[in-house]
Parts: sequence; C-alpha cells; structure tokens
Amino acid sequence: MPEVRRVNRHMLPTAVLGADVRADGSTLFAACMDGVYEVNAQSGEHRKLYTHESYASGVVLLETAGTLVSAGYDGALTWYDLKAGKVLRTVKAHGFWSWDLARSADGKFVASSTGQYLAGGLKYEPAPEREPSVKVFDAATGALLHSLPHVPPTLSVTFSPDSRHVAAGNLMGEVRVWDVRTGKQAANWTTDAFTGWGIIKSHCYIGGVYALAFTPDASALLLGGMGPMTDPMAGNGKQLWQRFAWQEEKPRKIDETKGSDSGEGLMETLAVHPGGKHFVMSGRLRGGSWNTALFGLADGALVHSLKTDTRITKALFAAEGKRMVLAGTQRQPNMKDGAVPAFGHLDVYEVALG
Repeated sequence: MPEVRRVNRHMLPTAVLGADVRADGSTLFAACMDGVYEVNAQSGEHRKLYTHESYASGVVLLETAGTLVSAGYDGALTWYDLKAGKVLRTVKAHGFWSWDLARSADGKFVASSTGQYLAGGLKYEPAPEREPSVKVFDAATGALLHSLPHVPPTLSVTFSPDSRHVAAGNLMGEVRVWDVRTGKQAANWTTDAFTGWGIIKSHCYIGGVYALAFTPDASALLLGGMGPMTDPMAGNGKQLWQRFAWQEEKPRKIDETKGSDSGEGLMETLAVHPGGKHFVMSGRLRGGSWNTALFGLADGALVHSLKTDTRITKALFAAEGKRMVLAGTQRQPNMKDGAVPAFGHLDVYEVALG
C-alpha cells in the first residue's frame, strides 16, 4: 500500500501559481503573485529572485543550463541566470496572460499557452483567437520556433516525454497535438466532459481542460479538470481525469475517473510518477474527501488520497519519485497588524509506492 507523508510545509508571502523543483529535490522554485522565488526544500529559507509586471503564473527550471524561465499575467516570458543572479532576457510572448508554461524533457523547448474567452456569437461560443494560442520557444536562445493555432482560452500545455510532441487543451474540451520539429498538427479531438453551460448567476461556458500529461511511452494523454456544472460560482463539477489513445486515427477515450473515487472540485494539475506506474491529480475541493489523489496508470484505480485544505496549483515529483511537491495557496487572509499573513505554500511529501 502506498505511503505518502508530508515532511515540510513552506509558506510564501503570496499564492503560488506555478512551481518547479531540482531533480534531487533540494531546491524549489515558485511563481507567485508577487514574483519568482527560490526556496530551500529542507529549511524553507526563501528569497525573491525577480518579478513580472503582473502575477508570475508559471516557472520551469532548465537544470543543465542553470536557468529559470517564467511566464506571467503580463504575457511575458523571462529567462533568469541562477548563477549570475540576473535576468537574461524577457520576451513578450502574448497580448493576454500565460495560462500555462511547460518545458520539454530534453530541456530544448519551452511552450506557453494563452487566450481570453470572448463570446463569438449568440450561443456564447468562444470568439476566434486574436493571437496564436500556443507558442514554442528555443529554451537556450528565446527564439520563437512555432506559433500554433487553437481556440481560446487555451488553459494547458505539455510536452511528450520524448520531446517530440506538444499538446494543448482549451475551455471547450478540445485538445490539439503538434509535432515539435515541424509545427504540423498531429491530432485533435474534443471531449464534452470538462465543459458546462452556466445557467445560474452567469450564462457562459465554464470549465475546460486545465491539465495535461503524456504517459511515459507517449502513446496516451491524460486530461484533467472538472465535470460539467450549472453554477459557475459553486465549482461543483466532478473531479475528473480522462485518458485518450491520441495516436489512433480517431483518438479514443480509454479510461476516466471512476464514479466512486470522485468528489467535486476543479482539478488543476497532473503529474506522472517517474516509476511510470502512477500519476497524481490535484486541485481545489468543493465537496468530497480529497483534493489530491494518486491513481494507477494501468487501471485508473485510486490508490491514495490527501485532503490538504488548500488549493493546489502544481504537483511535481523529484528525487526519482521519492519526493512529491504540492504548490498552491490557502484562502487569502485579512490584514493582521498592518500586514497580510503569508498564504502561499509549498508542501514536500515523502512517497513510497511499494
């Protein structure tokens, strides 16, 4: 039976919206509302490295190069040299904010997704994109390699483990996959399981594919988010993941969250364990017993769950899967003694999957 034990909770001044970790688990990096931080995973000692013009929404580590790349609500990507302690370059990637940021496994590429939901017609279908929804950059130089079309807002982006493909998912449950070398589309399909039509308080489409992760052999793609709901303010859709065989001529759903395993809430992050037999899904809880759960990759069975009483925005594995990091935020507190108490967090867990 898997054992998952929290060994540290490190608080940061503001919400953590994205995170990365050194392969050995020694150092954490956090994209927060007030900037990008470096955090000692053992002691929690932290320092702010730099800021965006708005919230920092994502960060990835290029470990071999000793460089961070971060994305923000300012639509910019920033490269930061950890050894020199300085910003190397800032690239204006998008006119709107970056929803998600990803790094390829070989460290050669980074990708960012964007897009604003604007009604395109009387049925409130999303208007066509005003700019390319997904952009792929050379991680070493910052050069733009591909501008890839999608239907905004495009909420999630990820690379395959072999760094050959990049995938992105949107509000309407449409997933597109492209060849990283050529920029040509390799697959696309739509699932209606993650999108609902709000009829209470607000009339609009809600939900979407908030997280993506390829399986280790890249033959299947995991999608994460929330099942359809009618109240945009309640967040009471099913905690949901689906698994698709995307390389088939017509991509096919082959598994999804079992009904008895699921409560309610928006799931925002997916990560496959380095051992290749499990994956974690995490987010915010509306109703039920967990907001973070480990599942078997082969059979989709829930094998362990956690209730953190916080919103989780990023889940990561390190130290060959012996460590799991959950990044996120508590409810923003009121001011106390003239200051706002820290409400961002990085939780470090020991993981033994047996």
